[in-house]
Amino acid sequence: MIKKLSALLLLLCVGAVSSCKLDLLDNPNAVTTNNTDINYLLNSIELSYRTHFNQMSDPGMRLTRMLNQGAAIYDNAVSPGNFDGAWETAYAGLMTDVKTLIPLAESSELFVHAGIARTLRASVLLNLVDGFGDVPYSQAIDAANFNPAVDPAQSIYEAALAELDKAIANFAATSKSGATSDLIYGGNADSWTRVANSLKLKAYLNRRLIDKAGATTAINALIAGNKLISTATQNFAFKFGSNLTNPDTRHPRYAGQYSPTGGGDYQSNSYMGTLYSSKGFQDPRMRYYFYRQTVKNPTDVNALRCITNSKPAHYTDADVFCLPTNVGYWGRDHLNNEGIPPDGLLRTAWGVYPAGGLYDNDAGVPVSLGAGAGGAGLHPILMRSFVDFMLAESALTLGTNGVAKDLLKSAIEKSMADVRAMALGTIESGKISTYEAANNVVWADQVTKYVTKVLADYDAAATTDAKLNIIATEYWLALYGNGIESYNLYRRTGKPSNQQPALDASPGSFPRSYYYPSTYIIRNANAKQKASLTVPVFWDNNAAGILK
Repeated sequence: MIKKLSALLLLLCVGAVSSCKLDLLDNPNAVTTNNTDINYLLNSIELSYRTHFNQMSDPGMRLTRMLNQGAAIYDNAVSPGNFDGAWETAYAGLMTDVKTLIPLAESSELFVHAGIARTLRASVLLNLVDGFGDVPYSQAIDAANFNPAVDPAQSIYEAALAELDKAIANFAATSKSGATSDLIYGGNADSWTRVANSLKLKAYLNRRLIDKAGATTAINALIAGNKLISTATQNFAFKFGSNLTNPDTRHPRYAGQYSPTGGGDYQSNSYMGTLYSSKGFQDPRMRYYFYRQTVKNPTDVNALRCITNSKPAHYTDADVFCLPTNVGYWGRDHLNNEGIPPDGLLRTAWGVYPAGGLYDNDAGVPVSLGAGAGGAGLHPILMRSFVDFMLAESALTLGTNGVAKDLLKSAIEKSMADVRAMALGTIESGKISTYEAANNVVWADQVTKYVTKVLADYDAAATTDAKLNIIATEYWLALYGNGIESYNLYRRTGKPSNQQPALDASPGSFPRSYYYPSTYIIRNANAKQKASLTVPVFWDNNAAGILK
């Protein structure tokens, strides 16, 4: 069961008042084994993980055309200063707290607490390697060492996999009490075991390019174990509330856009265009993903400059430019960094999924504070559909157990079901029902039509590469809100193919990894900035220039 953030805040307040007894000589900001409540600490770790996910997801969404990338060239898109917060959250926040919690939990036989902490630490390590490559680990979080050296990325992957095995063992052990304050599953050890195994699946799939045999054996073992995320209740997601202040529990994308003046993210024209027309009809998820503040395309050049511009010469006829549809979907093209016109209450906004915004019922009215689901959205970290997409890719490229086409079908159906279920669980449910009744929309028929089209295209694909492009494209479309996995997918497969080019004909090379954060380079005497953003992570052995 996924618990809302509002429940956490009550726990934090209670824990802070009743559990932390500080000597007057103690540093009140220092977490130690003598002054912390283990449930409070677990909640702090989960909150840090929530922040870490958002920080690492954002650049991936923008690079893979899920959101607009507001830089003109790739080098600026992954500037060292962009990652200071993500680095601090990972090291000074989550991993420091995990190091404190694990010995406390295991000595007290609170094994579920320990397993959760290990699982989240392993996930962070995988994400850091996937983003930066070699990073500090074995010498990190040491009060006596202010200049930790990096570990080889592959060894950190091995350490993360070992950590996940220890977490699974923790979950199988008998605890003196459960982790009932757990914000994600309420301490359900089986669900957390499935998260740990599904993270292992992700790691092995990333490694398939450099260790085909090892990845095949490991993934088949996970399939045989039958302990991967597979049901809606097992979805690994962090759920937000709708409280506005003291504290603000809303989804960060909602908080950044639903205000009296609007603003916030520009959606990707490429992504919206693919959802709208690539199948010959609209993707059923589109009204859930996006909310149009106007249902008519703009005609005022002061609001949208590109309407008077010609499509760039390096774009093909198939590439979306300026406006992805003729019905008001209003975003930006890839690597468009022009100034901000008065379009805050006009541009397409985040919808009800995953940000907890408005369902698009053709109302075409501006967003406002508290509109829609009030920010009660979620971070889709590792959903059951994602697992099936990964298994489909694995079956196709490695020959692991399972039929790729069947797994593709299951993945799409699970994505559709989870998007709709999340929306129907909000205050927007009545609006959805009213719109569908008035317009004779039958959701099940829409899904069937979509799945039938994708599977027909899959059957018609003449090569493995063409089939992989279909699996990857559908995975990309299901990943809305998760840039960590879309960035991994793109570097691992080079798919979806034929992505919208940058607006500038010469944006530089696509980032195969992120620059190290500026604070790390400045403060660590052993730190050395990588030569360029073209340095790939250890599992990415694709040819140079494959990505654009």
